[in-house]
Amino acid sequence: MLVNSKELFKKAQQGHYAIPSANVLDMESIKYHVGVAQELGLPLIVGVAEAHLGDNLTLEDAALVGKKYADAASVPVVLHLDHGMSVETCKKAIDLGFTSVMIDASMKSFEENVAITKEVVEYAKAKDVSVEAEIGHVASNFDENDTDALYTTAEEAKKFCEESGCDSLAISIGTAHGVYKAKAIPEISFDRLAEIHAATDVPLVLHGGSGSGDDNLNRCAKEGISKVNIYTDLYLAAMASADESKAKDYLSLRAAIKAGIQSCLKHYYSVFETK
Repeated sequence: MLVNSKELFKKAQQGHYAIPSANVLDMESIKYHVGVAQELGLPLIVGVAEAHLGDNLTLEDAALVGKKYADAASVPVVLHLDHGMSVETCKKAIDLGFTSVMIDASMKSFEENVAITKEVVEYAKAKDVSVEAEIGHVASNFDENDTDALYTTAEEAKKFCEESGCDSLAISIGTAHGVYKAKAIPEISFDRLAEIHAATDVPLVLHGGSGSGDDNLNRCAKEGISKVNIYTDLYLAAMASADESKAKDYLSLRAAIKAGIQSCLKHYYSVFETK
């Protein structure tokens, strides 16, 4: 069933677990992710990053296919725009039927971030769509010019949530997007997570879950993170499965990719102790 994230996050907060937000790159991966959720009987957030839209997947494609498979599932499925970079993109996703959007104005000033987020919140509220925002900055390992994370403070998180009205908040506590250099597991600031968790009741989101270490992510889920974004590990698993299969035809290759992605997602459901 297609839902927004509000009730799912309430349950996650009460149960001290996290829900995976599994990013997709094409229409096939939408089916793969929903298939795992259906098999396990667990909720899922299908993440569609604005940066990944293009020839393989348009916003319209994602809305059409995402809604189809979410509606057909017997488990709750959220269709989420990840890292929407403009108010216009968020509004378009809402109009197409996405049930959750992230407006990422984290690189703007605090005041600009609040104002931009509020505009999206006001538009989304009328259509019962959830809004995620971000404060602080999760650095990207894919961009050599983006090396410095800006940790979220509890004071700013509390003030931002109160002023913006966002439904969930992505915070920066030590993770990064992409593949960690030298395969190092990041040092997550659990003290900072505890401070932010104590300062606001708004569900908290962790970006850059891939490669962050199962123990770290399990602890994050238990100590206040309600949603963890997974992208890189899903597609590294797909490539590894494809290589191991030594597939000699297209359908065998597709089957290997599917197996790798689904095995990785199942693993993270276990790590997050999703219920």
